[in-house]
Amino acid sequence: MLSRLLRFFWGELTSDELKKFGMLACTYLFIIGTYWLMRPLKDAIFMRVVGKSYLPVAKIISVLTMIPLILIYSKLVDMFQKHKLFYILFIFYGLIFLTIAYSLGHPSIGLSNTIQGKERLIGWAFYLGIESFGSLAIALFWSFVASTCDTKSAKKGYSLIIFGAQFGSVAGPFLACKATIIGMQLLVLIVACGILIVPVLIKILWHKYPHFFNEIDADKKTSKTSSGPIQGLRLLFANKYLVGILGLVTLYEIIGTIIDYQMKFMANESFNSVEVLTEFLGAYGFYANLLALLFTLVGTNFFIRRFGLVASLVAYPLTVGLVVIIAWLQPTLYAFFAAMIAIKGFSYALNKPCVEIMYIPTSKDVKFKAKSWIDVFGSRLAKAFGAGINAFFTEMSSLLFFGSLISLGIVGIWIVTAFFVGKKNQQLVRDNQIIE
Repeated sequence: MLSRLLRFFWGELTSDELKKFGMLACTYLFIIGTYWLMRPLKDAIFMRVVGKSYLPVAKIISVLTMIPLILIYSKLVDMFQKHKLFYILFIFYGLIFLTIAYSLGHPSIGLSNTIQGKERLIGWAFYLGIESFGSLAIALFWSFVASTCDTKSAKKGYSLIIFGAQFGSVAGPFLACKATIIGMQLLVLIVACGILIVPVLIKILWHKYPHFFNEIDADKKTSKTSSGPIQGLRLLFANKYLVGILGLVTLYEIIGTIIDYQMKFMANESFNSVEVLTEFLGAYGFYANLLALLFTLVGTNFFIRRFGLVASLVAYPLTVGLVVIIAWLQPTLYAFFAAMIAIKGFSYALNKPCVEIMYIPTSKDVKFKAKSWIDVFGSRLAKAFGAGINAFFTEMSSLLFFGSLISLGIVGIWIVTAFFVGKKNQQLVRDNQIIE
């Protein structure tokens, strides 16, 4: 009975594939669950400690902070085995958020101090820490996974990883919805503990199932000598296919940042306490990920197998374009709330697994170095561009009109890019070629 259900939802997974993707799904559950608990905390605490008008500035600064971090990350890729990178990265961030959790209870540094100001360093540290963690942790995980899969098994197993992760991404925002009961300081402590669980899971996975990762070791032995941390950037712009993937990852971030800011601006005006604001933002995360969970269960794998990767890649920008038009015509808090649920929900359920499959016919250096530039710096740069648009149009009415026009123009470029990348991927797989 169980095997029939697994075949129905995820195709013909072998016993080894089920173990492998099941363990990876459990690991990603904690990464995404922790991250989605962070998101409402990040915005609520920052807006109440520093001020809502500084949100676009914080987005832009997050790009600048990612430049040295991605250079360090690229260097660490050359120095350590990939499972050891998990230990370094997650223990580092776990200790940071343990420190912040303690500081939030301080009478002058923490939330007890209700005076907003740009000099409130704890708000900036919390915001930038979460922004960088989300980029680096997710990029590392998917690079790790892509190095152990071929396209055939990825089409079956990636949706299982996404499905497992959706449980965490629903549980994280659900906890945020209980901010009044749990308290902000305890929620940040839960974040720190969730981060520190991940290296434990990776250690178990690495030692219990070492045969799953022979491909990583073989790839490391046969890869070319590193040419430094900026090698990934050179690889990225040397190939149109990788530039196309960059577009798939970044274009929706610009649109999402524009709509997201309008929603949060309205929400901050509507709710009085940091706990209630956190609960609203947590509800947004909860419903977005519940949508993704349901679609992943009944639709992601079926959609990819039935319609193919090209149609799946193009379907998402078409959906986002429709959402932009609806929010433009009905500019209320809950219209933007629904718009962000659709954008984020289908991003995780459909766009993310399709984009990750695009990395399968690439070399180890592309998977770990070029991909880190795309997922970390590219994503941050796109959000900074969206934040720049938000900062430029200071009146909400102007942002609504021009932001919607800009978003629809981006959708047009995005559709062309998705079609090109999907077709190129088909050709690479058919000809058994690798992007190096």
